[in-house]
Amino acid sequence: MAISRQLLDILVCPKCKGEIYLTEKKDGLVCKACSLVYEIRDDIPIMLIEEAKPLEQ
Repeated sequence: MAISRQLLDILVCPKCKGEIYLTEKKDGLVCKACSLVYEIRDDIPIMLIEEAKPLEQ
């Protein structure tokens, strides 16, 4: 089961409150403003700033 479109529409980056989008592999959520990727584990987005990974350019 993937993340629903409704959930993606309401989620924002917890650090800057900016827009996020799904990675191509659908395994994370990206915030370009913060250059962070929030991992998705078992269809649950892990929206903790301290667990986010730097965005690889």
